[in-house]
Amino acid sequence: HAAPGDTFWDIIRKGAQAAAAKDNVNLKYSSDPDSGKQATLIQSAIDSKVDGIAVTMPDPPALEPVIKKAIAAGIPVVAFNAGVGAYQASGVLSYFGSDETLAGKTGGKRATDDGFKHVLCVIQFQGQVQLEARCDGVKSAFTGGGYDKIYVNGSDLPSVRSTISAKLKQDPGIDFIVTLGAPIALNAIDAAKDAGSKAKVGTFDFNPQIPAKIKAGDLQWAVDQQPWLQGYEAIDSLWLYKANGNILGGGQATLTGPYLVDKNNVDLVGKFAAGGTR
Repeated sequence: HAAPGDTFWDIIRKGAQAAAAKDNVNLKYSSDPDSGKQATLIQSAIDSKVDGIAVTMPDPPALEPVIKKAIAAGIPVVAFNAGVGAYQASGVLSYFGSDETLAGKTGGKRATDDGFKHVLCVIQFQGQVQLEARCDGVKSAFTGGGYDKIYVNGSDLPSVRSTISAKLKQDPGIDFIVTLGAPIALNAIDAAKDAGSKAKVGTFDFNPQIPAKIKAGDLQWAVDQQPWLQGYEAIDSLWLYKANGNILGGGQATLTGPYLVDKNNVDLVGKFAAGGTR
């Protein structure tokens, strides 16, 4: 369900490509943020009689029927990144990703511990279950005061910046912004400056620009879900299943996060982020 230009998905793709190269398999990568179009991509993979499919499940009701069609056609399917609460019902073999509710709670607790009084959680694509779970987790664990949630158009970053800025001007009491993707975080930092707000920013997910922002104090922290590992394990697990009948997870999700990165540990992760694998 990758959106065009979102660098987070470049990291997932690199992991998938690394596994494909190691396992000597032909990787076909396709994506669309629209769940209906994503379902069409899965159907195309079925029609092509591929040996295995790795899918994200941001909108389970829209995707479960075609996933079940793939399984009925004898194609093994694994899920990754989105759909931790729904993958089992669809019959896929394994899931690789973060527990997004737990990740949200991690961010909400940290915001409380840091003494913030009013949190704004920003969702860049409405209706995606993993994004809603993150904000729900933030809300449930934040006990420092007020909480608001807004939706922005993650495919239009100038609009993201102006929408967040307008919200901060409307409610100057907001002192902490939680974003759910690195490109959104970078625009939230600029939006706070535009609005003359002193609100700080924390985010989910990484790109190569994030470590420098943490070191400079522009960003308080980032919750990493290790996307390279998600892409790698999704492809490698399909190869293991085809080659040796192996299934990872024992019926449970194989978690790649959450892992909170701040000034105390950013150097460790930062060197890998610079190489495009974190």
